[in-house]
Amino acid sequence: MNTALTYLKRAQQILQRIQDTQLDVLEQAANICTDTIGGGGLVHLFGSGHSRIGVEEMFPRYGSFPGFHPIVELSLTYHNMVVGPNGQRQAIFLERVEGLGRTILRNFVLRPPDSFIIFSNSGVNEVVVEVALEAKRKLLPVIAVVSAAHCNASAARHSEGQRLTDIADVILDNCTPAGDALVPIDGHPDLVGPGSTIGAAALVNSLKCLVADKLTSHGQPPIVLTSSYHIGGEAAKARFNECFDDYRERVKRVYGCE
Repeated sequence: MNTALTYLKRAQQILQRIQDTQLDVLEQAANICTDTIGGGGLVHLFGSGHSRIGVEEMFPRYGSFPGFHPIVELSLTYHNMVVGPNGQRQAIFLERVEGLGRTILRNFVLRPPDSFIIFSNSGVNEVVVEVALEAKRKLLPVIAVVSAAHCNASAARHSEGQRLTDIADVILDNCTPAGDALVPIDGHPDLVGPGSTIGAAALVNSLKCLVADKLTSHGQPPIVLTSSYHIGGEAAKARFNECFDDYRERVKRVYGCE
């Protein structure tokens, strides 16, 4: 079989598993996010490594809205250098350093009704576990986006002996097999073609739709970043400004600017 087609079929299987198994859990996660945003709080988003992709997929994107607060640490996610300064070796080292997650969160004023969505395919690296532990210590709900298969097969690395799934209030499974890569190649020993980005993006955007629906039904329709294709160029520019102004007002508190 054509290996591109194999990848597409296996990506479809991921989406089907999400549809078959995650709808109730997405509803639980959406209720947390709706309570947070509707109550004037922020849903903080965190991920290290390539899990940063899930953070940026949530906000800001066309079809997204304020209320979600991306926390992106470049030392953990700046992948384009690969080697040399800001290289992958440093990023991989840093995401396993205890104390870094706690240090990152000291930059922010966090309090209820805030909540967290933490992205990690493995769910065991020290920095994401520590961010989750700190969030829970501040009495904030935690939603984890992980590969349940990979996380369940992995030993805890943090000194407290916990994985992200041991801490989270809600676990969204990206339904990717352990090891992430999906496609065998004849004559090659390794699988290629990771699937976790497919699963995470599907979960993120499904969740986004549910939250927008719930906020609207509660009389708090979100300000949605909308393409000029739908509303015209001038209206789209005005909408961007309105959306980013709203976001600025929402995040002032977490940076101690109120």
